[in-house]
Amino acid sequence: MSANTGNFNLEDFKVPQFSPKIIKWLVLGILFIVLFFSSWFTIGAEEVGVVVRFGKYVRTVDPGLNFKLPFGIETVYKVPVQRQLKQEFGFRTLRAGVRSEYSSRRFQEESLMLTGDLNAAEVEWIVQYRIADPYLYLFKVRNAETTFRDINEAVMREIIGDRTVTEILTVGRQEIATTAERMVQELASQYYTGIKVDQIVLQDVNPPDEVKPSFNEVNEALQEKEKLINQARSEYNKVIPKARGEALRIIEEAHGYALERVNEAQGDAARFNQLYNEYRKAKEVTRQRLYLETMSEILSKVGRKLITDKEATGILPLFQLDVKGGLKNE
Repeated sequence: MSANTGNFNLEDFKVPQFSPKIIKWLVLGILFIVLFFSSWFTIGAEEVGVVVRFGKYVRTVDPGLNFKLPFGIETVYKVPVQRQLKQEFGFRTLRAGVRSEYSSRRFQEESLMLTGDLNAAEVEWIVQYRIADPYLYLFKVRNAETTFRDINEAVMREIIGDRTVTEILTVGRQEIATTAERMVQELASQYYTGIKVDQIVLQDVNPPDEVKPSFNEVNEALQEKEKLINQARSEYNKVIPKARGEALRIIEEAHGYALERVNEAQGDAARFNQLYNEYRKAKEVTRQRLYLETMSEILSKVGRKLITDKEATGILPLFQLDVKGGLKNE
């Protein structure tokens, strides 16, 4: 650059000249650096490394420091086999924590389903799973995550379509989750996804917002029905056991009365048999004794008694008769 004019002169700049030896060592240094950094890799504690050579599976390596062929000859895919993964259906979690934040968007294309009694329900659920076989997960199914998600949606729609909306919203939730877990695992194994299902949890099940008022009215009517049924059962439990107890008491009294009459009849029969045996031994004496005992019992109940000889006459004036023609009581 000239001091007087202030213009640049190309001759003032000279390109440094490198000897072939320097260039050679420079290239070798770059190759060594590339070789060094592309020959080793580390696998995390929750992961395994799947090594492929020119796209073909070669081996699976454990956590820690490992080596591979450099320059892209071998490629490593890290798969988190010890980490529990999850997929959400019908909702999305924006930030998990003590107060989790969820997306305000409605994912009705996933959650809106038709029940077995032709009602609509919005079903939200979570699938927790692990990658059990990294080889199957990477190479047997194209995009295993998407396939696994499609399996979950298909299974849940099939299960919901076989049940009533009341069952889905109330007592059938646990049974639905258990059935879905079993069916999803069967399909995941059938399609060689390499995924093991840990748990399926129904997060929320509600009727669509458009029909919630009508659905609430139906629920109120059903609750009123259940209340009336319970009241009727309460009255039933009060009256029926009492009536059954009264019936048992009457039956027991009848059994007691029947036993008493049978015992009395047996006693009378035994007494008659004894009298008959005595009568057979001494008929005249027994006849007189029976006569006297009977007359004694009868006459003791009669008031005044007069005993006369049937051949006696003229004794009528001796009787003191009242004005009515009867005997005068003394």
